[in-house]
Amino acid sequence: MVEGYTYEFYIKAAGYIKERLLKDGRNVPTLAVVLGTGCALFAERLKNRISIPYGDIPGFPTTTNPSHKGELVVGRIGGAKGNDIICMNGRMHFYEGYSMEELNIPVHVLHVLGVKTLVLTNAAGSCNPRMKPGDAVVIKDHIKLYGGSPMRGPNVPELGPRFFSVKDIYTKSLRVKALELASKAGLRVHEGIYMFFPGPQFETASEIRAAQILGADIVGMSTVTEALTAAHCGMKLFGLALVTNMATGVDEYDNPAKEASCDIEEVDEVDEVDVVAAKASASFSSYLEAVVTSFIEAKGE
Repeated sequence: MVEGYTYEFYIKAAGYIKERLLKDGRNVPTLAVVLGTGCALFAERLKNRISIPYGDIPGFPTTTNPSHKGELVVGRIGGAKGNDIICMNGRMHFYEGYSMEELNIPVHVLHVLGVKTLVLTNAAGSCNPRMKPGDAVVIKDHIKLYGGSPMRGPNVPELGPRFFSVKDIYTKSLRVKALELASKAGLRVHEGIYMFFPGPQFETASEIRAAQILGADIVGMSTVTEALTAAHCGMKLFGLALVTNMATGVDEYDNPAKEASCDIEEVDEVDEVDVVAAKASASFSSYLEAVVTSFIEAKGE
């Protein structure tokens, strides 16, 4: 916690969001989705939606990544009345200059608002040759060796305990439900372990070899700080990654257009992220919608 970020700080931010929702005749949803790179299409699928720019929310951080819109979108998923959810359309990253402690703000605000289940999405690089661009990966666990924690500093007891368990940080029952839907998805779905790197540079070949030795399947520059904050709050948590590139040094795979979930061309690693994200966004968003709808219908929130 950064000095000055008291419980009252979070109440003020959550109160503003709640007031906007009630003024629009809406209840506060209990499930929220954080949308990563290439996942913005999901927000557009919501019906009867309203948006709240991050900059309007008192004390809420804003994103500087041009591919992240920076708004809360609230709307109905699927056809059932009452299936409203909150989407963070864009997130904040450590590489943007935020401290680890500042990165806990959005999730803590959602917790104070009344969110019980958090869904995290991201674009990730694959260090597992079986997981190819265009595939989805249900996150089973994560590795974070980089120093710092979003829970560093004085603890706010109203948000969560000083020391907390991460034994089932990515809630098993949610993972099981998502994997049950994999056969109907329009892309290949795996389960794997995500490793956090701070960025903004991509990982070196040696770093990827180290990640493989440690057991990582995919790597990325987000998600973990939000996951730890969710665990601090006692939220149910589900993580889903879209593989957008093969990480540096991973052996080239044969016939990428045939093997991958979406066709890709020979492009620079950085450009490949945007190319694959654009091509896979529709199928990824459809799968994500089916998964989130199943959580709501099972009262997983």
